[in-house]
Amino acid sequence: MTLIGKLRRALFAPEAETAAAAPPAPADEAVAAVRAALSAVIDPEIGYNIVDIGLIYDIAISGDGEARIVMTTTTRGCPATNYLAEAARTAALDAPGVRAVEIRMTWEPAWSLARLSDAARAHLRGARGRG
Repeated sequence: MTLIGKLRRALFAPEAETAAAAPPAPADEAVAAVRAALSAVIDPEIGYNIVDIGLIYDIAISGDGEARIVMTTTTRGCPATNYLAEAARTAALDAPGVRAVEIRMTWEPAWSLARLSDAARAHLRGARGRG
């Protein structure tokens, strides 16, 4: 079964995780700009942006414009890991004031459905009828 199939099954199963994603912490303008830029990066398997599916764990911007992004993939060994990291790097570099980007991949804590935003949940529920 594909990842999208597993996600759909989990979203519609009675025991599906339903915890809402934690509300975003107040962010300064630079972090907000990087987050917005990262929203343009689409996970190729899920078909939704990496921010709303919860792949971005942390964004920090130094005073000299270096962005440090901690992110994950839905599974360890995801074949799209390099693509997602490079796409995130490229997108973040387009944010105003960012001069360099460091991407750190982590799998601790492991990604889970609880990280999905409400918009991502709605998207995946809508995709159910199409796939």
